[in-house]
Amino acid sequence: MSEESVVKRGVAQGSAMGGAVLLVTVGVLELLQGLSAISKDEVIVTGVDYTYQFDLTAWGWTHLVLGAIVTAAGIALFTGAAWARGGAMVICAISILVNFLWLPYYPMWAITIIALNAVVIWAVSTWHPDRDRSRTAISTGEING
Repeated sequence: MSEESVVKRGVAQGSAMGGAVLLVTVGVLELLQGLSAISKDEVIVTGVDYTYQFDLTAWGWTHLVLGAIVTAAGIALFTGAAWARGGAMVICAISILVNFLWLPYYPMWAITIIALNAVVIWAVSTWHPDRDRSRTAISTGEING
């Protein structure tokens, strides 16, 4: 195995674990955002006339549930399971959509979460643990053939 492929594999695995950490972080931010909306915090603007305007409590519960799911997906992503990678990408896409609709209420928070979700999608889509395991097994001589 060339030194370049070892470096690429290490970077991909590191970015995936970094993606898992970011996913848990996004989940916690979503939870805090939901709690802030449910408690009708003064930080959130409610006076806009917006096409996708829901009751602030409904947005809060949406973010709270989404945050719990995102956090669970982030914790599952630490296992490296293929379903966790796919689930993380889907839940990040949903989170991007929800936060895009949330933009008028708290733009900087929503943009931050959208950017973090995009990084997570990139990180988990570039990591291929099955391919990395088979290359490691071949290079160490565990597979005869």
